[in-house]
Amino acid sequence: MKPRSRHIFIVAGEHSGDALGAKLMAALNARSDTPLVYSGVGGEEMAEMGLRSLFPLSDVAVMGPLAILKRLPQLVRRVYQTVDAAVAAAPDLVVIIDSPEFTHPIAKRIRRKCPDIPIIDYVSPTVWAWRPGRARKMRAYVDHVLALLPFEPEAHARLGGPPCTYVGHPLVEQDDWIRSLEPEALAQRLGIDRSNPVLLVLPGSRQTEVRRLMAPFGETVARLRAQGLEPQVIIPAVSTLRPQIEAALADWPVPAHITEGTEDKFRAFRLADAALAASGTVTLELGLAGTPMVVGYKVDAVAASLRFLLRVPSIVLANLVLQDNAFPEFIQEDCNPETLSAALAPLLSETPERARQREAVARVRSILRAPGDEPSARAAEVSLRILAGGRAEAAGAEPLAG
Repeated sequence: MKPRSRHIFIVAGEHSGDALGAKLMAALNARSDTPLVYSGVGGEEMAEMGLRSLFPLSDVAVMGPLAILKRLPQLVRRVYQTVDAAVAAAPDLVVIIDSPEFTHPIAKRIRRKCPDIPIIDYVSPTVWAWRPGRARKMRAYVDHVLALLPFEPEAHARLGGPPCTYVGHPLVEQDDWIRSLEPEALAQRLGIDRSNPVLLVLPGSRQTEVRRLMAPFGETVARLRAQGLEPQVIIPAVSTLRPQIEAALADWPVPAHITEGTEDKFRAFRLADAALAASGTVTLELGLAGTPMVVGYKVDAVAASLRFLLRVPSIVLANLVLQDNAFPEFIQEDCNPETLSAALAPLLSETPERARQREAVARVRSILRAPGDEPSARAAEVSLRILAGGRAEAAGAEPLAG
């Protein structure tokens, strides 16, 4: 007799969640004893795994208070559309992925209408940094959290959040591949002179980040050059942001190489002596690649006015993983050419500061690789246990062995 298929309703709210969802779906398919059927919201990568999204991911992939306010009516419509589709599908499991401004209202409404369906949240909201009261509120509509960062299960336990399992960060699944890339091929193609230092400039993956950071980052490079350091600049860019970056480069006093594609991005990471980066997941990528870094960031006026609510000693994920502010960070008014260049200059030659950072990035890599199995496999294992056992299993699931 053919086994009954199980239905998983899966919702991602931005492109990073789409990539995470696709890897989870592949791992679920490889480990499930029964056929799995998917529906929900996702992007191109989840579509390749068999998901037919209810609407384009670009409809909801927004970030920041002002951007959300501008598109609030459309976001609200898409939330209700997604809830209606989930209720109609009556799935065996719901998985929401990151993007809490979009996915959590959906989870709340699904729980209200279909209280027996277990709900997993893949990627913990930053309750340890911002609005910690959310953790306790999540218990009403999230049965289990799959955490990417090692300190998050303890944070949820301390804050009264849902049961939480550390599955590991998906970046580690690329670690061996990153280490296998040969940086010299990129150096030859770009005409990089290895006698001068190579500086990565990473102004972010969103239009607003690029708009705020390209000018101070360019002035920082100019200041380093005035000090006689002559850094050669590489800017790895996503194709959609390349025109914006090229326009901003017209005002830079120094030239820069722009690369596209994941392989060249990580070749550049391995080639560089140091990086000047926006805050975000890229700091973990730099840690895995072994690249010393300085972090700068600027936010809009509304977000800046709420900085006093932050509950963490750093906004840099690599620092939080280490529980040590090993990588300098400069935010808002402190993100200026004087402070950034002073922190970067020692990293462009063999100095004690550079040696300390090389040791720190090695520790980041070691911590992120700690769980054992690949993160997607661990996330799939917990998800399948909950799929089989329902909400009772989700609440009582024991953490995976490390």
